[in-house]
Amino acid sequence: MGGKIKIGINGGLKRNRKPEKKVDTNKRSRKKNRVSEAKVARSPSPSISGDSSEEVLPSGNVVHEPARVYKEPSMYENLLMTLGSGNDTFANVYRRRQREEEGRSDTEDEDEGSESPIVSGDEDDSEEGPDNESNWDPSTRTDLQEPTQATVLQSDDAESEHEDEPFDTDQEDGIDGNGQRRHSVDISLMSISSFNIHLGHVFKQAEADDLAKQKQKFKWEVPAVDIPMSKWIGTGECFLKDNNESSDCGLKLKLYKHWLDLYNSSGGNDFHSSRQRHFFSLCNSYRDILYCNKRPFYLKGLGEDSSIMDGYIMHALNHEFKTRDLVTKNEAKLAKLRENNKEESLNGEEFLDHGFTRPKVLILLPLASIAFRVIKRLIQLTPLSHKVTVEHMDRFSDEFGTEEVNDNDDKNDLPNNALIKGSSKSQKSSKPSDFQLLFGGNNNDNFMIGIKFTRRSIKLYSDFYSSDIIVASPMGIVKKIEQAEYDKEKDVDYLSSIEVLIIDHADVISMQNWSHVNSVVEKLNHIPSKQHGTDVMRIRQWYLNGHARLYRQTILLSSYLNPDMNSLFNSQCLNYQGKVKLVTEYKGVLPKVLLQVRQIYQRFDSTSLTDADDDRLDYFAKKVFPKIKDSVQGGTMIFISSYFEFVRVRNFLKSQNSSFCLLGEYTKQSDISRARVWFFEGMRKIMLYTERAHFYHRYKVSPSLYL
Repeated sequence: MGGKIKIGINGGLKRNRKPEKKVDTNKRSRKKNRVSEAKVARSPSPSISGDSSEEVLPSGNVVHEPARVYKEPSMYENLLMTLGSGNDTFANVYRRRQREEEGRSDTEDEDEGSESPIVSGDEDDSEEGPDNESNWDPSTRTDLQEPTQATVLQSDDAESEHEDEPFDTDQEDGIDGNGQRRHSVDISLMSISSFNIHLGHVFKQAEADDLAKQKQKFKWEVPAVDIPMSKWIGTGECFLKDNNESSDCGLKLKLYKHWLDLYNSSGGNDFHSSRQRHFFSLCNSYRDILYCNKRPFYLKGLGEDSSIMDGYIMHALNHEFKTRDLVTKNEAKLAKLRENNKEESLNGEEFLDHGFTRPKVLILLPLASIAFRVIKRLIQLTPLSHKVTVEHMDRFSDEFGTEEVNDNDDKNDLPNNALIKGSSKSQKSSKPSDFQLLFGGNNNDNFMIGIKFTRRSIKLYSDFYSSDIIVASPMGIVKKIEQAEYDKEKDVDYLSSIEVLIIDHADVISMQNWSHVNSVVEKLNHIPSKQHGTDVMRIRQWYLNGHARLYRQTILLSSYLNPDMNSLFNSQCLNYQGKVKLVTEYKGVLPKVLLQVRQIYQRFDSTSLTDADDDRLDYFAKKVFPKIKDSVQGGTMIFISSYFEFVRVRNFLKSQNSSFCLLGEYTKQSDISRARVWFFEGMRKIMLYTERAHFYHRYKVSPSLYL
């Protein structure tokens, strides 16, 4: 942040320090030998570079020629030289490359006053950071390129001996289409990945204010692959045309290889052309995404739904793993600077890698059964080395898996695979297949669970402040927000550092209460009310400036688009990288209607969108209702999309002393049964029926002669 931060008395933000641990010198010596051998094994061979001025013998010895042949700098070297002139990180990479070509070691260059070298993924033996970002003390770490000065890593969390050691940081080499590593890619490519580019940019206050106010315009469009009559449109520069299918996905090596193995074992044969790979690439651009043409699993779209789910789960895992690796490597470099007494370099901007709290990914889902499906797939997509054990899996299966149904529930509303307590026979359901697939599991819409990744395990039900990913329903978080408002000792500051927000099955959430989604999004990325043990010297500058919402990526997925989703995407998604959304032209379906049903469409005029509801009710009262009222025959159903309109029409019918009954989402079960009988026997001419009640119950209402 370019200097020390002064904190007031009330802030109480202090930097944590821990005593350094003793080192086993024998272990240091053995590790040094291993690293030295590895460096020799990775030395470039004459077959790779014909201009090399040194020869590598089979024994590993290097014979230097008496004269050095001049070699023109490559385009890559020129790029490093240019980037290095304005960035210390790239400058270190370029100096390191020069040292390697000249045959000089890192220790030789230290005498010349050079900076600490960048830690290579091949020489990184660490695997995952401590519980809280703020508890990562640089004094307990070491530069992993100097094994002779290694220190013993200790964790603040005493739950397990090894659980909080750092993640294995893969070598960030390129990967070809067959999953093979390309060793020609330099470590500096990791520094210019989309992850680093997105989080490394810092706005000035005036730029941030302008970005929050201006309305982004969609400037480009690209046909959507494998989605008929659809196209992607986006703001800013088009990136989809430059998507190279033969290149790696931008994933960490372990994640990529594990994902590729799962894909091949499931019968896939062309991963780079698959839907999940395309959607991951879209997510990896770190732009806001609106995808509202997804066929869900309960509407015969299991393959498409699973592919999209795989894409965003891999993006969440990749983002989280790279976040922990970045912190781990910076801890190592800070420890090296301390050992070399370079205290003046400890506050450099390159070491700003923290948020206010640890959770970085939030996934909003409507039902516990869907969360059960997503979390199980997340566990499957996690590399085997990071899930030797999955803690609290039995509890998770009990609380999120299929639950039993009480005797008091309406038997007609039971899906085929639901069981009544005390009965071993499944109840045959008359509900449609989509209802049975969607509501056949745990229909709880009030849940929240934290997921933490450690070195060898996945922890379910972890404390929210120590979690990496939070999976919740909108109602579950709203309940926590309400508790924090009434109880000042509680808070939801774990939402302050969310960098990736994923809202899946937004169409189902819209049938619950969309205002909960708005409440959750408005609560994200606020400066926390408490310290929570945060090391403020490591917090990214744009967090402290209050610009975190400009860096948050929002991915909104649904089977259809409605005004609420569109409003959220346009007004609450302010990602500086821009936006991408899918636009689809739908074919007409009226000619495909097989039943000979007379359909009449009437248009009404409205002066503005704000007056549309009033104008619709006025048109109904003056043009439509007189025809219904004067009709002798009953059996008229009025289907209403929102509860707000339901109340207004109900009040209007009461004022007209009409013969009607009600069937809404808040109607008591006894009143629903009575209303259905009245309507069936003709005792009530009109029935008011809400869309939400139909979505959750799928009642068979007869006789409905007019709709």
